[in-house]
Amino acid sequence: MHVIIQGGGWCNDVKSCLDRASTRHGSTLHMSKVEVFSGILSNNASFNPDFYNWNRVKLRYCDGASFAGDAVFDNGTSLLYFRGQRIWKAIIHDLLPKGLGQARKALLSGCSAGGLATFVHCDDFTSYLPANASVKCLSDAGFFLDARDIAMNHSMRYFYKSLVYLQGVEKNLNKNCTSSGYPELCFFPQYVLPYIKTPYFILNTAYDVYQFHHILVPPAADPHGHWYHCKLSPKDCNAVQIATLQGFRRYMLETLRPFYMNSTSRGMFINSCFAHCQSESQDTWFALDSPRVLNKTIAQAVGDWYFSRRISKEIDCAYPCDSSCHNQLS
Repeated sequence: MHVIIQGGGWCNDVKSCLDRASTRHGSTLHMSKVEVFSGILSNNASFNPDFYNWNRVKLRYCDGASFAGDAVFDNGTSLLYFRGQRIWKAIIHDLLPKGLGQARKALLSGCSAGGLATFVHCDDFTSYLPANASVKCLSDAGFFLDARDIAMNHSMRYFYKSLVYLQGVEKNLNKNCTSSGYPELCFFPQYVLPYIKTPYFILNTAYDVYQFHHILVPPAADPHGHWYHCKLSPKDCNAVQIATLQGFRRYMLETLRPFYMNSTSRGMFINSCFAHCQSESQDTWFALDSPRVLNKTIAQAVGDWYFSRRISKEIDCAYPCDSSCHNQLS
């Protein structure tokens, strides 16, 4: 069975969470009734050769903390229930008698905030499955870095810290990680990853568009818009901006090095495209013109890793060498 967690960002203060509550990311009342299953969710063997005949369940994202919050905010005027962790548990318990509890093969994956959720819930997911089941986890565009922005501020660290405290996330994070003394950092995948025991695959672009726009160059760090054109097209980046982007790529690879060294159960596909989420889109997952690293598509890399056909740790050359990219900067 393949369980995939939908993405959709986060909220870290009362205003943004109240705004979110009236959208498709905050209530089932506003969600679309139909979801398209493509890419890794396709049931067509020609488009998804390794996973086309799996049972697939997509978890709709309706909290603002990657299914990890558990708190109530009530100041007498505004009332917010943060129940991501309880929703996660309820969904898993609902799926167990429907086949998950007897699954011989299982994969937990997610995109963006859903990808980050796989870091939070991977080992917990594994604990529900039979001991002899093949259970693995995959994060697509969920490896959000604890990196300084161009103004040398830890913008994303402050964002996650306020999110963790507002939504009561700390108690649901990895205990081995939170005991380090800085529990809010354990919402970042790079700090919890060393403690995850389940076989793991990280799919990410080295120039992830969300991280480019919100971690490396958030609006507050570029008040005069010097990066405006570069954000729209990497071809319009000047030499200093390209060097900054290459530095971000190097930091990502350095951070991942302990993950992929000396382990055959871990896999990765780090390409050099400007994109965000690649597993659920058919053109980036498995097509004639899909992105490739060493002539291997994402679908082939993930399949090789999951079924242990061969070691699958693919790292692309630096921009602009990869002509197979589908750059999507908006």
